[in-house]
Amino acid sequence: MNYSWDWSVFFKPAVTGEGLYGVLLFDGVLWTLSLSLLSWCLALVLGTLTGIARVSDNPLMRWSSAVYVHCFRNTPLLVQLFLWYFVLPELLPVQWGDYIKQMNPTWNQFLSVVLCLTLYTTAGVAEQVRTGLESIAGGQANAAKAIGLGVWGTHRFVLLPQAFRIVLPSLTSDFMNVFKNSAAALAIGLMELTGQSRQISEFSGHPFESFIAATLIYMTITYLVVVFMRRLEHKMSVPGQMTAGVAH
Repeated sequence: MNYSWDWSVFFKPAVTGEGLYGVLLFDGVLWTLSLSLLSWCLALVLGTLTGIARVSDNPLMRWSSAVYVHCFRNTPLLVQLFLWYFVLPELLPVQWGDYIKQMNPTWNQFLSVVLCLTLYTTAGVAEQVRTGLESIAGGQANAAKAIGLGVWGTHRFVLLPQAFRIVLPSLTSDFMNVFKNSAAALAIGLMELTGQSRQISEFSGHPFESFIAATLIYMTITYLVVVFMRRLEHKMSVPGQMTAGVAH
């Protein structure tokens, strides 16, 4: 049987009455970008703090951060998402759990996915930051302390700026993973880009067009992110400094 291609399907009204199929696809893109950007920004902050804890002189901070990283990096993302969405409301005090259950379903799903992606990605960012900090000569921290900087001042003004330059390419890969992992939101019913593509495929009878369009959108966004991060990497690079194993 020959398949009949029809790219005009995105300009046709959806059978659900929610507007054009193209508008549904655009809504999915907005949800995907919102999930990815918010989760990545939160994970960058939390991951930086966790990465600092991973190299701390305090044994309790080192141990607790190592346990956190191990647990979240070695548990499937989908399992974590189900725990946050289905199990967490049952473990909280009754009033809190009831409040979550009575939330707008879409926002409940959105917040659950953001929480899941943030905590999952934080573990990866923490390891990148730890690697960057450990690659810096110890004499720099000693010199910072010698001029009167405390622990946080040393990290803020001396160590972290260098560490981020070193691990910037790896952080770019982590962001790409957040962007791709956002498709897991479909499992709990949030209609991001992948979810909307599947819905359009089922309702319109044109699966090839819907999934090819989604693929092209994913590729375009990731390409733009790579170009931006490469320019940022070049702008922040220091001549002679190693960045992700490559000397600039």
